[in-house]
Amino acid sequence: MRKFLFIVSAALLMVIASPVSAQCPMCKTALKSNQTNRKGATVGNGINKGILFLLATPYLLVGAAGFAWYNYRKNRKDA
Repeated sequence: MRKFLFIVSAALLMVIASPVSAQCPMCKTALKSNQTNRKGATVGNGINKGILFLLATPYLLVGAAGFAWYNYRKNRKDA
């Protein structure tokens, strides 16, 4: 049951958190004034994706370390 709740909560978190645009107020102001370039491509979307990528990296590293620690403890307990 715990595994199912974890999977459901993780899936909901991914679905809910995906449309979020994270940026500081100064970046937001600068990007609002330069939202589109001459070719019609949006500059702001690339900056937002880059910010989200940089924000997610520490969480992925901590999660991977936690997963490795969990597997190590589980295998040690079984042996």
